[in-house]
Amino acid sequence: MTTHRRRPLRAVPILLATLVAALLMVTGCSVDRSGQDSGKPTIRIAYQSFPSGDLIVKNNRWLEDALPDYNIKWTKFDSGADINTAFIAKQIDFGAIGSSPVARGLSAPLNIPYQVAFVLDVAGDNEALVARNGTGINTVADLRGKRVATAFASTAHYSLLAALAQAGVNPADVDIIDLQPQASLAAWQRGDVDAVYTWLPTLDELRKTGKTLIASRQLATAGKPTLDLGVVSTQFAKDNPSVVDTWRKVQARALALIHDDPQAAAKAVAAQLGTTPTDAANQLKQGTFLTASELTTPTWLGVDGQPGNLAENLHSAAEFLAAQQQIPTAPPLSTFQQAIYTKGLPGVLSAQ
Repeated sequence: MTTHRRRPLRAVPILLATLVAALLMVTGCSVDRSGQDSGKPTIRIAYQSFPSGDLIVKNNRWLEDALPDYNIKWTKFDSGADINTAFIAKQIDFGAIGSSPVARGLSAPLNIPYQVAFVLDVAGDNEALVARNGTGINTVADLRGKRVATAFASTAHYSLLAALAQAGVNPADVDIIDLQPQASLAAWQRGDVDAVYTWLPTLDELRKTGKTLIASRQLATAGKPTLDLGVVSTQFAKDNPSVVDTWRKVQARALALIHDDPQAAAKAVAAQLGTTPTDAANQLKQGTFLTASELTTPTWLGVDGQPGNLAENLHSAAEFLAAQQQIPTAPPLSTFQQAIYTKGLPGVLSAQ
């Protein structure tokens, strides 16, 4: 386990370069077309195993059906931090990633050239801080001197810091360690951690032997919302606008399925998570899924040429991260406005 200690910010670029170099050594620079039609171009998609429309698209092969002239390569990642690293290494074209990692990605020193093209979900009870039974922890304030696990640079990490700030707890007074969801579950079962801030499906396992202290839904109400976003490489979007249109359409189709046929949506998500449709249905109910018409309102993506308040949400997240010394400084609002991909909205989604 890695103990949370403040690293001097000047070390971040060096660490970043090392991570990217390591990734390139493992994956190489060429497109992986193994087991696919080498005569077709490949679209590389990063996904995560949280219940969302993205898993429905993957399970039902809607993108493969809509883009028969392309290979579709899906790669699973454990966190947004890993997806950011893959974008820097130019290993992926699309990614499902939390709003906090996106705020980091658009800020120095990362300055990742990608844009937000979709809102997969708004975090609710599907992401939460849970204390293990028997630790004597009943409130966020009780975390002083305790060991808390979360995935660094994730929406859960952001929400943990927000929860501590809300409770007047200095993060330096908490032993925060960097663990991915499955690793945090293992540490929990061994008794190595007292609390965990994470997301589904791991979260439901923790709840069986723990107490929820606060959920992201409550933090959103207090002005610190987190979201799961669909991002696309800026260069890819410039070169392949029709592909981005198709990708947005199938994502909107998945949102419609969640609203109109929750049983079918749960079945598809269950197949991807390796759980039962009942469990998947319960997990889907814990998130907030927008409709296609809501996506293009001023609150979220906005319309062509007029980015919505999602940009302000990301800017606010970056300001909070800077105040917490997680990034050197927050870029101006214009950086985030330019990072909202509104081309063709709302027509692209209404025409799906």
